[in-house]
Amino acid sequence: MPQLSVVIITFNEEKNIGRCLESIQGIADDIVIVDSFSKDATEIISKEFDVNFISRKWEGYSDTKNFANSQAKYDWILSLDADESLSDELKNSILKAKEGTELKTYKFHRLTNYCGSWIKYCGWYPDTKIRIFDRRITKWEGIIHEKLVINSKQEAILLKGDLHHYSYYSMEQHYMQAQKFTDIAAKELFDNGKRASFFKLVIRPVIKFIRDYFINLGFLDGKAGYIVCRISAYATYLKYKKLRDHYSVKK
Repeated sequence: MPQLSVVIITFNEEKNIGRCLESIQGIADDIVIVDSFSKDATEIISKEFDVNFISRKWEGYSDTKNFANSQAKYDWILSLDADESLSDELKNSILKAKEGTELKTYKFHRLTNYCGSWIKYCGWYPDTKIRIFDRRITKWEGIIHEKLVINSKQEAILLKGDLHHYSYYSMEQHYMQAQKFTDIAAKELFDNGKRASFFKLVIRPVIKFIRDYFINLGFLDGKAGYIVCRISAYATYLKYKKLRDHYSVKK
């Protein structure tokens, strides 16, 4: 049976890490956690499980994930975020895949829980992600919303079952994350010489809301869907406003 390392990066994930680790019991042959010096009980909870817990200064999403992959015992990696967990159906699918003589590259549908509600529309589902891969031919790239780059033409196989994503426990947390991510995104755009036109600043947030709420059927997710679409549109506005602010400071 092929062996599988589960790799997770953490920072202040005491609300999530126990659920994540519990969900991978029985499929993980090795668990690596790279933590950026959490100030909560993340380390204590993590060490209740059989894990290799490594503390390391934060160097960005891609760098941290690539380092974590390098610390795994085995070449085949299951990469998870701390706020994710395997559904029972997905866990069984992975167990079945491990019964073969070799693993392949696999992808999962990700279903997000937002403040207690499962979001099935808004452009948030199925949100398919490649999460099992051979580290020898892959690497993470990108500053924000990091992307897995695979040096292979082989198509990833979709496994049955959802990867559960517990994204936000409150609207305030969502707004805080929007502030953080738009800071990074605006700086990246500025560094690449991009500009924020009137169209991008004013019209793109409107288009974003219309697309997610109406075209992507966000209204079917009820109140939670409306809030998700509204904050997503606001984040689009923030990104371009902050980009404009970079040029104002430069002057």
